[in-house]
Amino acid sequence: MKIGVLALQGDVREHLRALASVGAHGMSVRRPEELEAVDALVIPGGESTTIWKLAVAFDLLEPLRARIKEGLPAFGSCAGMIMLADRIQGGIDGQQTLGGIDMVVRRNAFGRQVDSFEADLDFAGRGPLRAVFIRAPWVESVGADVEVLARAGDRIVAVRQGPLLATSFHPELTGDARVHSYFVEMVREL
Repeated sequence: MKIGVLALQGDVREHLRALASVGAHGMSVRRPEELEAVDALVIPGGESTTIWKLAVAFDLLEPLRARIKEGLPAFGSCAGMIMLADRIQGGIDGQQTLGGIDMVVRRNAFGRQVDSFEADLDFAGRGPLRAVFIRAPWVESVGADVEVLARAGDRIVAVRQGPLLATSFHPELTGDARVHSYFVEMVREL
């Protein structure tokens, strides 16, 4: 099984390391032909408007949308969560996403860079997990088919819908690979 990491911006190396630590073969994805070679995809954090614009520039936006619509398992962290949302709040005029998860995500909901924080969460019933939030989004609302996997206080910060997983935090920065392990298990079960 090959799991790609969208390598347009963000914590690409950190996600590749986390995937390797749970026994998955990871590879960087920058071109449509590399996207075609993977069985699943991680969309790292970064800046969602930049990821969208680079996906357009690298002719990846439509191939990404098509693969996700076809059922490609994908995991988006932080800006990756925004990219997997069907709807966003607080985006720039005309900002587009890949879509796939029936949710409304608010960009930069937890505040600016100086408002970044860490918190312990119960992720998918796997016990306390340290989560790093950097200019993080939160989920405003979800559709009936979306499973909420974690909350920070009363805010939804991790969800799953079918083959798609999204977190508003950065699990690749903590050294705790349980979220990546969950994703790899999810991919193997599909």
